[in-house]
Amino acid sequence: MNLDLNLLALFQAVAEADNFRAAADRLGVTRSAVSQGMRRLEDSLGVALVTRTTRSVHLTEAGERLHAALSGPVSEITAILEHLTADLQPRGLLRLAVTSIAESFLSGPLLAAFAAAYPSVTIDVTVTDEEFDIVAAGFDAGVRLGEVIEQDMIAVPLGPDQREAAVAAPAYLAAHGTPAHPRDLVNHRCIGWRSAPDVAPYRWEFAENGIAFNVAVNPQITTNDLRLMLRAAMSGAGITFATRETFRPHVERGELIWLLEEFLPPFPGFYLYYPQRRNMAPKLRALVEHVRHWTWPPSPGV
Repeated sequence: MNLDLNLLALFQAVAEADNFRAAADRLGVTRSAVSQGMRRLEDSLGVALVTRTTRSVHLTEAGERLHAALSGPVSEITAILEHLTADLQPRGLLRLAVTSIAESFLSGPLLAAFAAAYPSVTIDVTVTDEEFDIVAAGFDAGVRLGEVIEQDMIAVPLGPDQREAAVAAPAYLAAHGTPAHPRDLVNHRCIGWRSAPDVAPYRWEFAENGIAFNVAVNPQITTNDLRLMLRAAMSGAGITFATRETFRPHVERGELIWLLEEFLPPFPGFYLYYPQRRNMAPKLRALVEHVRHWTWPPSPGV
């Protein structure tokens, strides 16, 4: 939206003074300049913000919402301006921060269907496993596992529960044997994952008799790229560990074999999350509704 931000200061003066002349005196401009500025702002938004009489001006419902937003953070001001457009059609740039392991979201069909349904929305997806404030970084929403989402965010489930999985290629297991218990992993070649170079490799999480525990494997190969983990495992480099849906197609083709399944129970899966706002941008509202009505395939083995 191309908008002269000076017009927002003008509108705020009008809203607080309830009078064009008083607003003009406060801003040091003519009454005519205030009237013309208000008309330009309303034309830009395509909605009336005030009703005018010969004695005073009064805020419309839309004007009340904008005035309330101007006292809040910039993110809410942006959202209200988008919400006040005349047709309220989803449009503009939608920025998403998505974890690399959210295979169901990144696989393609959901985003392709959303893009087809909303051609005026441009989608920018940053695949990242860093944990950060998506609002401060300028993202509209994110996708992560529910356990790492801040409590002040709104979270919408992305499909069914998930399961972690340990896998290896048949050739590796033929040469090195099959672990019977997670503690056996310390005697195997492992392919690990970490989110960044200065972060310790992810500890593999299991459960036995309802008690959760983790194993700090000593990976021979460590990376932040799931594709490298997958390719290395299929090449016989060792045992690797990620969400079950990452490996499922390769297991079905016989390229990999499930391991230690009895120690890997289901857990809450991925969520689309976004900050609480009184007025949600139409582009984000459209994505939320798209996710809520999307038909998710069942997760085998969960």
